[in-house]
Amino acid sequence: MAADEIKVLVVDDDIRVARVNAAYVAKVPGFHVAGEAHSAAEAADCKVGVAMYTLSAPYFAAQVAAAVDQATKAGCEVSQSDGQNDMAKQIADVEDMVSKGVKLLILNPRDPEGLVAAADAATKAGVKVVVMDSSINPKADVVTQVRSSNDQNGYLVGQWLAKQMQGKPIKLILLSGSPGNEVGRDRRLGVFKGLIEGQLVNEGEAGFVVLGQGWGSWAQEEGLKAAEDQLQAHPDANVVLGENDSMVLGAMKALEAANKKDVLVLAAADGQKEALALIKEGKYGATGLNDPDLVARTAVDIGLKALKGDLPANYPKLVLTKPDVITKENVDKYYRKDAVF
Repeated sequence: MAADEIKVLVVDDDIRVARVNAAYVAKVPGFHVAGEAHSAAEAADCKVGVAMYTLSAPYFAAQVAAAVDQATKAGCEVSQSDGQNDMAKQIADVEDMVSKGVKLLILNPRDPEGLVAAADAATKAGVKVVVMDSSINPKADVVTQVRSSNDQNGYLVGQWLAKQMQGKPIKLILLSGSPGNEVGRDRRLGVFKGLIEGQLVNEGEAGFVVLGQGWGSWAQEEGLKAAEDQLQAHPDANVVLGENDSMVLGAMKALEAANKKDVLVLAAADGQKEALALIKEGKYGATGLNDPDLVARTAVDIGLKALKGDLPANYPKLVLTKPDVITKENVDKYYRKDAVF
């Protein structure tokens, strides 16, 4: 199937429930709740592997926890792995899971091209492969891909930024996750598209400067280091944009150490509770909605349906959760103090 022929299903659900209810199941029509999924697990001798490319940020820890919880509630035997941001290790992890007889593989790939062969080999061995969060080349032989709409989340964040900075020059430092990662690329380009469109609508012209790009490996500590380097090189920056909340939270420490109080910080995506708390306080601009719990549980449920043979032949190859920009005006809708992430 060509990339432009991929069918997309958008999951529109109550994120508040996903964040606080450990038994939450995405309300995709036809899906079982956890108790009803036992029959699927029993019929397929259910063994599930969750192969993460990293657990370096709270987002990924929450995501793997939700996937494991959902599969366990379905009566499955579950194994998990941490690729430690190393593509070769993640490939080895996948191969090991397949050799040990997993029936369903939930894969968050380190690289969209590098994990294609491993995913194809797993499918050839009879494993149902569902990709979550990070993308894989559409040519890969997988059941489907489940993720938030990185482009649309970014677009909404960009439009918000255009409104906030209306009439002011934008001199921006960009904190990116890892080179070659399509999620990061889609997030930042989404922000840039929304920013340009917002400026054109609001001011009749558009323009901003990206002073520099730092690499923060999606983690707070690395985001801190990247921000320190960028702020030293570009002391005139007035906006720090991160591709996730963890890196921006690190950048805020760098800004505090440099005694810079007039820099707007925001993220293209995530909705991490620490960031939402700061949004409530007016110290953090905005972030895009990317709920790891919803993405993970949806991926597991789709996989269980695939194991049972209940997915239609024309099931969409891409499932997207609903996008939103979280700001001080709507943060109470999403913030939960007891959320895992």
